[in-house]
Amino acid sequence: MTLDATPTEGPAGPALRSRPSLRQALSQCATLTWRGVVKIPSNPLGLADVVIGPAVFLLLFGYVFGGALAGDTDAYLQYVFPGIVAMMTLFATMGVGVALSTDLSTGVFDRLRSLPIVRSAPLVGAVGTDVVRQVVSLSALLAFGLLLGVRFPAGPLSVLGACALALSFALALSWAWVLLALVVDDTQAVQGLAAVLILPLTFASNVFVRVETMPGWMEAFARANPVSHLVDALRGLLMGGPVAEPVLDTLLWMAGVVIVFAPLSLRSYTRRT
Repeated sequence: MTLDATPTEGPAGPALRSRPSLRQALSQCATLTWRGVVKIPSNPLGLADVVIGPAVFLLLFGYVFGGALAGDTDAYLQYVFPGIVAMMTLFATMGVGVALSTDLSTGVFDRLRSLPIVRSAPLVGAVGTDVVRQVVSLSALLAFGLLLGVRFPAGPLSVLGACALALSFALALSWAWVLLALVVDDTQAVQGLAAVLILPLTFASNVFVRVETMPGWMEAFARANPVSHLVDALRGLLMGGPVAEPVLDTLLWMAGVVIVFAPLSLRSYTRRT
């Protein structure tokens, strides 16, 4: 795949570059996604947070809090596993903002801007690379869960559906971190702000405990929290239970995030570059 466009000769003589075709645009987006993917083996520590992190959280919350919260660590592992999937999906999406901020600060995007590619290709490539990281994270977490004795009574097709939903949610949320990386110049600030935003969404939800145990005002927030809808959907798909309503609510939240943040990201990118 090459980053190409069809040159045309203008009436004044100099070569002008025409707008890339759809095929060329897709090829360019795929090429920039692959650019991010091929860098992963050269920096395996960059995957530590999305491979080792989920295992550590599952161990800590399952065996440290399981006995106190549920009286049975095995039962609590079954309950908390879908929540850990949702939580690590959120944390893993921070990678797209950090990677994008790094490219912006090191001048990589200045080089990409000089190439005859569609303007959105670098953004799409960054988000596409993040999806690959998410696939690695989900695969590692599912394997580690099975090793600890977590079982999925809903069946393999429902597990695949849960993975697809988690990846779709990550893809939608990535646009929020893309916007953050475009409006905040410092890479460390991007990572810190993303973590500050993710923590209350994660802990003020039904990831670890039932929302009925929370104070009234926090319970109201937790019930409206998009993370709670995602966790309900994942629990239904992975462990069995209601699926249609929580999946629909999650899809609506995803659509809202994309509708709001994707155009803002593209506009900010156009202004910055």
